[in-house]
Amino acid sequence: MAFPLAFAAGAAAVLALPPFSVLPAALLAYSALFLLVADAGPRRGLALGWAFGLAYFAFGLSWIAESFAVDAERFGWMAVPAVAGLSALLALFPALACAAFTRVHTSGATGAVLFATCWTAAEWLRGHVLTGFPWNLTGYALAEFDMLRQSAAWTGSYGLSFLVVLASVLPAAALRAEGVRRTGCLVLFGVLCLAVLAAGWLRLAATPPEGTGVRLRIVQGNIAQAKKWLPDQREAIFARYLRLSAAPGAFDVLLWPETAFPGDLDEDPAAVARIARMLAPDRILLTGVPERVADAEGTRYFNTIQAYDAEGGPVADYAKHHLVPFGEYVPRWLPIGRLVETPGDFTPGPGPRTLALPGLPLVGAAMCYEIIFPGHVADDAIRPDWIFNATNDAWFGTSIGPRQHLASARMRAVEEGLPVVRAANTGISAVIDAEGRIRDRLGMERTGIIDAELPAARPPTLYARLGDLVLPPLVLAALLLAWLTDGGAARLWRRT
Repeated sequence: MAFPLAFAAGAAAVLALPPFSVLPAALLAYSALFLLVADAGPRRGLALGWAFGLAYFAFGLSWIAESFAVDAERFGWMAVPAVAGLSALLALFPALACAAFTRVHTSGATGAVLFATCWTAAEWLRGHVLTGFPWNLTGYALAEFDMLRQSAAWTGSYGLSFLVVLASVLPAAALRAEGVRRTGCLVLFGVLCLAVLAAGWLRLAATPPEGTGVRLRIVQGNIAQAKKWLPDQREAIFARYLRLSAAPGAFDVLLWPETAFPGDLDEDPAAVARIARMLAPDRILLTGVPERVADAEGTRYFNTIQAYDAEGGPVADYAKHHLVPFGEYVPRWLPIGRLVETPGDFTPGPGPRTLALPGLPLVGAAMCYEIIFPGHVADDAIRPDWIFNATNDAWFGTSIGPRQHLASARMRAVEEGLPVVRAANTGISAVIDAEGRIRDRLGMERTGIIDAELPAARPPTLYARLGDLVLPPLVLAALLLAWLTDGGAARLWRRT
């Protein structure tokens, strides 16, 4: 019975994440898992954690199956095996967390802290091993709550996962404890909730930065992925973007999504000339485009964000450095092909980069998938004033995938203290301020534009300065509080 319960708990945990954001589901799911593994041995803990993770990822990542339907004749048969296989592999991380916790067998608030520590360590590993896949971090349960997500400015999303799991399992730890240890669990639960609320209130109550005065225009062309690369659709697609971009209204920077132009834009002088004619002398276009470079090593392919001006540019570019496995490259040791039809694997760029564009605040670039990586979207050497996220979620239709992707973008805004501006082919395009609030948005499968002012940046957050180095002090502070509430304070008092 324990394994079906662990599986059900993993499925329930998905309800705590966007777009559902049912917070009590986190309390039920992680409390249930904690109770199931608290007295288990390492092997049983490993199996229970894997059952939890299998459901968590199978339901949370079910939207991946949509991408196989784009070319169903070739790849449709792979949808269920791909989601099942990926879920089974990712479930190893919750399994390792639970197995590690079973080595401790500590009760009370200290046990809750150690469980949350094991969970967060495994989640951090998931975000880094084999280039990482930090999708649906546990902390995103707070992503859609303005006050609650602000703690990520200090802790980052991994630290927020630690706080969510800790708060979720403390009531369960109280059920297993007695006397002062039970009271300690409840006291720590109250302190933790109040601290998160207070941190959020203080950050939102701070004097908001003044506006930038920079006028944005985001274009959402709403082109179905199955049509995007058809030769007979190329002119119609390009004409749609030009028409939407030329709509009445003033703007300083024009933003197109990933692969808005279905081809190598920098190799098409006629297309560049049409863009240049549309742009006033003081306007800039930022767009996601593929690029190929021939050098001594042969021909290499990049997924880039390029900037064009009225002179025809490009005046700057950025190459995506976090590539999508099986979409933009396939590990050489696997005998399978890519889902995306390209002449060859993409080459990763050198890393985050800040672009200096005429008349605009410094901009950081994040292409699609890259926005899911905490601490890897802004150049540490030259801090940008905002982040442009060009993306194409057309692969995933109207599933929960694009909504989860948007939640990641909101969390990066809070962590970095920077506005994030998102241009998505079929949605969700959005202007997100430095507190993670959505100022303007255009929903899925809608054609149109967003005209909005660029929100101002905040000073660098603690997480922007230190990154994941904030995690050890956070865990140590929680362990100290747990020890005190578990009776340590009383023992110290008696000694004095």
